[in-house]
Amino acid sequence: MTTPLIGLSTSSVFPESTEAAFAIAAELGYDGVEVMVGTDAASQDSYRLNELVQEYQVPVLSIHSPCLLVTQRVWGSDPWGKLQRAQITAEALGARTVVVHPPFRWQRSYAQEFVTGLARMNDETDIVFAVENMFPWRALSQEITAYAPSWDIRDEEYANTTVDLSHTSVSQTDALDLVRSLGNRVAHMHLADGRGTAKDEHLIPGRGTQPVAQVLAHLVGVGFSGNLIVEVNTRSAQTRQERVADLAEALTFTRTHSAPMAG
Repeated sequence: MTTPLIGLSTSSVFPESTEAAFAIAAELGYDGVEVMVGTDAASQDSYRLNELVQEYQVPVLSIHSPCLLVTQRVWGSDPWGKLQRAQITAEALGARTVVVHPPFRWQRSYAQEFVTGLARMNDETDIVFAVENMFPWRALSQEITAYAPSWDIRDEEYANTTVDLSHTSVSQTDALDLVRSLGNRVAHMHLADGRGTAKDEHLIPGRGTQPVAQVLAHLVGVGFSGNLIVEVNTRSAQTRQERVADLAEALTFTRTHSAPMAG
């Protein structure tokens, strides 16, 4: 049985740099990185990323397209152009997956074409476009619909999906039920944790209430062949040493619970 590769999202070292993520991944023995394309110039530049791959001997496993509110202008303002750029970058670096969020509700044209357009892109390349589960926004106890067609990836027949275990916490979705219901459409995982609050916490796996260990055991049992990406928030770390310790803990947890069972 193949053991899934475990990668480190470059967002996990924020506010440190993309290069710092490569360095920490190499130091701790992660199998690779997921590049969160953001405002750090290195994250946007396939040539610089390739230099980092060579310098640290850490491959890029996946590219997270710039679909956050804070990256609306990264790689231009055309959302389809962003996905095409992400595909080109993934191909150049030998990555297998591009992570993409559902459109924001106000991106009306993009949202209307998203499901069919993404299916077409999936058919035209070996790169896997994996749509990530999101969550409703909450303000004054009211839920706000921020994503279209839906924050819940079960509402559309996406060929490939990314399941994020901090987002299941915010949306109060049963994470184990989610991965079971998606079946082999789970192509990629973002490993984190949360305590069921309205905040997208991205805790170290095992520090919240999400069934992270059970989800990993289920994935191993069904022969999951995607990548497991540690995407956590270490902004509260006071020192590099503390950040590295948190990311080492996350790696150990993931390795422990994703190891194939003997016999």
